[in-house]
Amino acid sequence: MTLRPATAWYVLVAGVAGLAAALALTIEKIEILIDPTYVPSCSLNPIISCGSVMTTDQASAFGFPNSLIGIVAFTVVLVTGVLSVAKVELPRWYWSGLAVGSLLGVVFVHWLIFQSLYRIGALCPYCMVVWSVTIPLFVVTTSIALRPLGSQRWARILYQWRWSLVVFWFVALILAILERFWDYWITLV
Repeated sequence: MTLRPATAWYVLVAGVAGLAAALALTIEKIEILIDPTYVPSCSLNPIISCGSVMTTDQASAFGFPNSLIGIVAFTVVLVTGVLSVAKVELPRWYWSGLAVGSLLGVVFVHWLIFQSLYRIGALCPYCMVVWSVTIPLFVVTTSIALRPLGSQRWARILYQWRWSLVVFWFVALILAILERFWDYWITLV
């Protein structure tokens, strides 16, 4: 299935951004392991702080740094984006597999969002890049995988409204972040 150029480019950019964030997180994690007093470049204040997120159990949910999952997953997305931009036709089963992988990613990302907001109490900028790439990637890959079901009304609606769904999702996430850290944000004004 060949993609529209804008969609193909989005998949490529998502792969690059997600891979860059995962690599940065991995490098910062290695620095912390080498020197426990190391302050990551993304630790800016009490709320925006990679260091306080990276040292938690949640940052290694499966016994190794979560960013290693991101390196593997976003490499697949990056290669998919390159192939799509080159107009290589990928079969529907491939897009279905990527949609399932994106679903697993979005579920994991939402668990991490909950942990960051309500258990750890800090936001990691590189993690937020991963969040902001994974959510639209899930919606886009799912709409691509379901596009051949265009005769189904719900599949057509999902495809037509995919970007509106992404915007709504981000608004909800931004509101959750604002609400959770409101006491801190108002001290900055």
